Amino acid sequence: SNSAGEKHMLPDVLDVPAALGSDVALNLLKENGVEAQVIDVSHANSDIFNDEDIIILGCPAMGAEMLEECEFEPFIESISSKVSGKKAVLFGSYDWGDGDWMRDWMSRMEEYGCDVIFDGLIIREALEDDCTECLELGKKIAGMLVKSSN
Repeated sequence: SNSAGEKHMLPDVLDVPAALGSDVALNLLKENGVEAQVIDVSHANSDIFNDEDIIILGCPAMGAEMLEECEFEPFIESISSKVSGKKAVLFGSYDWGDGDWMRDWMSRMEEYGCDVIFDGLIIREALEDDCTECLELGKKIAGMLVKSSN
């Protein structure tokens, strides 16, 4: 359990893999003419993905393997009717449990009509800068975006 003084990692809403080896992925995208930006969920409105084909969402598991409830959960609700037909990439970290929250989140996004690609990436504990799986996912996404923009 978290002590009161411990800061929660705030979830991010990304339309590009920022937390996923952000510099590598963003540079790879930029080199190939793909514009990308990272947006914190607290600054996002429900229209944020209207013009996007691919959405990338990251959120740590909280409590009993749930999405963060104050900002992230209401945001996911708010985009539920607006993401049908889009490709979605999901990632997050957790400290305990076995990843139920990611499976639930993937199913939920699929119910909203998303095509969830690359499976949900789950990292045990907090993200490291040199997180290999993150860099790999970042590269995969960058590669896919570059293909689709040419």
